[in-house]
Order: sequence, then structure tokens, then C-alpha cells
Amino acid sequence: MSEMNKLGSGRDRRSVSFSRRVKPKSCGGSHAGFFPLALVIMFTQAVSAAHAAEPSPTKLKSETLEAFDRYVKLTDERNEAELKRGTELLWVNGLPEAKRAEAYAALKAGEVKMQKLETRENGSAMPCPGGLIHHWIGVVFIPGAKIEDVLAILEDYDRHSLYYAPDVERSKLESREGDHFRVYLRFRRHKVVAAVLNTEHEVDYFHDGPGKAHSRSSAVRIAEVENPGASDEREKPPGNDSGYLWRMETWWRMEERDGGTYVQSEVVSLTRDIPTGLGWIISPFITSIPRETLTATLIATRRAVQGSMTNH
Repeated sequence: MSEMNKLGSGRDRRSVSFSRRVKPKSCGGSHAGFFPLALVIMFTQAVSAAHAAEPSPTKLKSETLEAFDRYVKLTDERNEAELKRGTELLWVNGLPEAKRAEAYAALKAGEVKMQKLETRENGSAMPCPGGLIHHWIGVVFIPGAKIEDVLAILEDYDRHSLYYAPDVERSKLESREGDHFRVYLRFRRHKVVAAVLNTEHEVDYFHDGPGKAHSRSSAVRIAEVENPGASDEREKPPGNDSGYLWRMETWWRMEERDGGTYVQSEVVSLTRDIPTGLGWIISPFITSIPRETLTATLIATRRAVQGSMTNH
């Protein structure tokens, strides 16, 4: 039995800068210029490290993958139960009445509503030794759009590198059989450090009746690219790399009502844990990128759908 625990996003934090005067102590001479110089040297070294540092390769362990697969299985079961129910399909519907009304008003005003999720087993958190599981859900409203307008963009994989640039550098539909797609996407992620990933995905679309549809996508291959764009570009062995992205599972839902279409995407991804000594460099990348990427994806989807509607 799985239970979804919705975690509220953290409040914005404002940094307050202040200064104070400290009379330097003399110890055989003046050190008044030492501290500013030391800070400059430390800052220079930090910037150099941020550009040059790369976490040592780490291997995806079997226990890490087993924990992730279990997490995904329970998340799948919850999604299937909700889809079978057929009502209240958007995550904002689970909010208290006043909050729900605020969320819908914000969506119609053009906001993207995001929520951090956590799938739990029998009420308990699910550990993932050697890795970090990132679980986010977001929804956007596209006024005037029909389900067919949204599906036309989502299924147009050859043009995803245009719709979702710069996060998607290259895209290609490799094969299609009815509503089953196999696609290639080349991702670029950048946050202090940069990563380029060649990925392949299996995607299935489902039409759930008038005004409703959903899809299920699994990244079946993820390979980090070393020296991207250079003559010696090569792929690192999948699962034996920097660990920026080992697995990614996605659930999309579309619901046409209120004079437009709501588009919701839920993503569960797996990365390495934080390397000792490189937390200040790597942590922002693997902890903030999942939310930022999903937000950008939903905004880009809305923009592409609206652009397509304008051209017709």
C-alpha cells in the first residue's frame, strides 16, 4: 500500500548583507590587508573549482536501483488508481477548498503550480541507499487549447529540440506503433556544473474519453556525454558516470475544461547522493534542477501549443 505525502515548498529566503568594523589585532605587524586578500584568493579558488571540478565517477548499485524501482512501482499504483477513479485528476484538487480556489485562479492567471511529492510505503519514508529520489509534480493551464492541440505538440518528438530548447538540444522520433513511441532526446543541464545526456524513452499515450488523456514515459537509456561537441566526444558507460541522472519516469495528464486544457506532469528521477566535499558544487545541481526543469517544460509546452494554435 502506498501513500503520497505532499510536502510544501520552502519559503523564499532573503539574504541580508551587513558590515561591521573589527579592529585587527596586532601580532608582530599589521594584518589589515590580509583578510580581504584571503577572501579574494578563496573566491578565486572557489570559482576555479566550480568550473573545473567534476565528481569522481560513481557506479549505480543494485540496491539503489532496487529501491528506486520499488518507489516507482508504488507511484505507478497510485497513478493507476487515480486514473481508474476518473475524477479529480489534478493534484491541486486535493487542496483544501480555499487553497484549491486560489490555485485555480493562479493557473488561469498563467502561473505554474508546483508541488514536491513523496511516495511512502505503509506511512514510512522509502530509503534509497547510494542515491537520491526527486519527485515533483506541476500543472499549467492553456486557455483555448483542445486536447488534440496539446497531444500534437507532445507527440511531435522530431521538433522537441525547438519546443524545449535549450534543455533539449536534439530530438528524434526513432519509431512509432500506434500510440507507442520510442524517442531520442539529448538533454543539457547547467547549474554551476554542466551535464549533457543522451537519453532514449519509451512513451505510451492513452485516450481516456472526451476531454481526457494521459501518457506514461520511461527513460530506458541514459548516457552522460563526455566532451560534448568536441571531436573526441564520447558516452560514459550508463550507470558508471557522474550520477547526474540515472533514471527518469514521467506521468502526464491532460484535461480539457474551463475553456482550455490543463496539462499536468509528474516526474520521478534518480541521481547519485551528494559527494563528500563537493556538496556546495553538486548539491544545487541535483536538488534544484528537477524542479526547475519541470517548470520550464510546462511553460515551454504551453508556449508551443499557443504558438501552434496561432499559426492555424
